[in-house]
Amino acid sequence: MTDRATTALRVLKLRRSDLKRCAELEQVLFPGDDPWSWAAFAAELDEGHFYVGAYIDEHLIGYAGLAVVGRAPHAEAEVHTIGVAPAHQGSGVGKALLRVLLVRADEQRATTFLEVRTDNEAAIGMYRKHGFEIVGLRKRYYQPSGADAHTMRRPASPAETAETFTAEDAS
Repeated sequence: MTDRATTALRVLKLRRSDLKRCAELEQVLFPGDDPWSWAAFAAELDEGHFYVGAYIDEHLIGYAGLAVVGRAPHAEAEVHTIGVAPAHQGSGVGKALLRVLLVRADEQRATTFLEVRTDNEAAIGMYRKHGFEIVGLRKRYYQPSGADAHTMRRPASPAETAETFTAEDAS
């Protein structure tokens, strides 16, 4: 087990060499809801979407992705995914990943959207703390489980400074 007190978390641009690990984490994190494959992650990178990884000692423990379309003042961003290894959940990794995505969205002055399972109270709470509000319900959004999702929205905000979170080379 990694000693969280002495090991620094780094958020960096996701490396293609880490896509296999992303797909492995997907199998663990989303077993009932069509986990993403290596090819799905590769397609996201090939499309030019913004993906970052959370690393401790070069080991990928989480990942997150964002797509931005349009230009300010009408730009929109969508959080495509955030995943954190179970051993590191609740330790601020998801928060660090989300903050990096939001900085990117804010740089584009984009309103940001996401979907989250209605029963994922921890994630919903984290999103609310970062300015998201529930704006809709998507029945049976997640397949094949049929779980419902909230659609959440966060208005565009002025870009944060890099000092507000621990991130390196994430641009």
